[in-house]
Amino acid sequence: MVLPIYLYGHPVLRAVSEPVTQDYPKLDELIANMKETMYASDGIGIAAPQVGVNIKLVYIDVDVLGDDMPELKDVRFVLINPEVTVIEDGEEISREEGCLSLPGIHEGVKRIEKINLKWTDENWEQHEQVIEGYLARVVQHECDHLDGKVFIDHISPIRKQLNRAKLNNIVKGNVRCSYRTRGFKPNKKR
Repeated sequence: MVLPIYLYGHPVLRAVSEPVTQDYPKLDELIANMKETMYASDGIGIAAPQVGVNIKLVYIDVDVLGDDMPELKDVRFVLINPEVTVIEDGEEISREEGCLSLPGIHEGVKRIEKINLKWTDENWEQHEQVIEGYLARVVQHECDHLDGKVFIDHISPIRKQLNRAKLNNIVKGNVRCSYRTRGFKPNKKR
């Protein structure tokens, strides 16, 4: 089932996610729904908070970028309770990022593109791997969501100010998307 993507301004995107346990109800169904939602939204990664669930769960599929970046061919995986450690000897590179939760906003974000990633997959097998390049950026971007962060938290105050009108429009629900979304509408006191 395609779920709505929660947009910037919704508190679910700023909450720190809880670890996932093996007895989490309907986890396989949530993973399947996240995959379907991400593909319907033309994304390459999605974190559970983006569909309104504050658990440490991410799905990434960068295969679509494989023609330009062969190292990304056939790369797709589920990350349960991921732990990212940036490897400081990596090079800090600025690349444009966007996000399904911030439609219409793309900014250059500096990140070190070399990380150590520990995670559990959907079969509850544990993994650890050093990841470099664009995939390391995608993993960091998605894992930021699990800590209540979005990519614009990494840009300069000047760039944030230049995007203020777009951000305000997203918060107000004045944005068009080709996918289902859910904004934040605070209860009005009467």
